[in-house]
Amino acid sequence: MNKSANQMSESIWLGMVLALSGGFMDAYSYICRDEVFANAQTGNILLFGVNLVERNFTVALRYLCPVLAFTIGIIIADFIRFKVSPERQIHWRQIVVLIEAVILFGVAFIPRGYSLPANTLISLACGIQVESFRSIKGNGIATTMCIGNLRSGTQNLCEYIISKDKTYIRKCRLYYGIIFCFAIGAIIGSIFIKCINERAILICSLLLTVAFLMMYKGNNGSIE
Repeated sequence: MNKSANQMSESIWLGMVLALSGGFMDAYSYICRDEVFANAQTGNILLFGVNLVERNFTVALRYLCPVLAFTIGIIIADFIRFKVSPERQIHWRQIVVLIEAVILFGVAFIPRGYSLPANTLISLACGIQVESFRSIKGNGIATTMCIGNLRSGTQNLCEYIISKDKTYIRKCRLYYGIIFCFAIGAIIGSIFIKCINERAILICSLLLTVAFLMMYKGNNGSIE
């Protein structure tokens, strides 16, 4: 088993890179690909339901496909986790990150008028990521969305105010730090979209390639 890959796959630094990519993907799909969310499937389900009632079936499909693709991405991640032997030289999380990078690289060359397949592939990648990386230092953290992190970070802030236990403020900083990275990823995505349009997702693919390479080095953090 590639122990150093396992350690780095559980690191804070890797979590930050993945959060950057998560924010980037959401900004890209919303701004560049017809206002669909890559990660925020709650919003997609809501808009699917609204358009379904209004009989805007084509628009409803635009929001349904990413939800289904996100679900399939979760299944793919779990399948890889169960099938890849721990004795392999490459860690299973390296495989899923590499798959993500390849998917997003392909999305960059889908013309802007074909947003449905582009968003479907991006959400597939997001589903893979959200299932593969679920905690940092034993704390449940998502790198592709913020609502759970915001709740947990605020809860730990309240616990610190009440108890003055510094453990809680450290956890609070961790959660809000990941949210900050997500926001920075969205900002970076917005900037690159203005410069290179649909090719901007190549930057996200590059971030995931960096994440893949990072997992070859040991670290004492913990993201699972």
